[in-house]
Amino acid sequence: MNTTPNQPIAAPAPESPAARLRPDLRAIAELVDPATRVLDIGCGDGALLEHLRDRKQVRGRGIELTEAGVLACVRRGLSVRQGNVQEGLADYPDLSFDSVILSQTLPFLDDPAMVLGEMLRVGRTAIVSFSNWGHWRCRLELLFTGRIPVAVDLPQQWYESPRRQPFSVTDFARFCRQVDIEIDRQVYMNRGVRIRTGRFKNLLSTTAVFTLHRRSR
Repeated sequence: MNTTPNQPIAAPAPESPAARLRPDLRAIAELVDPATRVLDIGCGDGALLEHLRDRKQVRGRGIELTEAGVLACVRRGLSVRQGNVQEGLADYPDLSFDSVILSQTLPFLDDPAMVLGEMLRVGRTAIVSFSNWGHWRCRLELLFTGRIPVAVDLPQQWYESPRRQPFSVTDFARFCRQVDIEIDRQVYMNRGVRIRTGRFKNLLSTTAVFTLHRRSR
């Protein structure tokens, strides 16, 4: 076998910043327009806000409950305040932002109608992501084991803190109609991969990402 001594090994291609984001956050980032005002409530370590700031020149702010998350955001040079998701919007005037983001937090809210209403008061558009308990694996687990399933993209037992309320894509669509919220754009994912679902979005998707606005009267 012929070999070339001391042949340099090509360095692996660097991973893009977007690839390091959680899959639903990548989908959210694609839905945010460049150079807009964004509020991310429950922003965690600020990875999404940092990406939007650096890649889309967004003017972003965050609200985060945990001290560790706030410190991580500060290290990234982000503007963030510590506060509860369900109380953190009261100080913002109407239409302060173009987009308000809530990722993977809806199942943990005591009053989702109030929070979404506040999001659409302070923002022109709300963007939400959540895990779908209507996925076929969840249905089969409940059918064959009699136990409340763990969502495919949210591996948390029912007794763990914070407590969550399971719901499906169909549940959320019906809820939006009841509270006069209109679903605009929709993204469906299965284990982090974007999919085309057609009529079977509630059966095949493990995570959904929606943009929302107030229904016109």
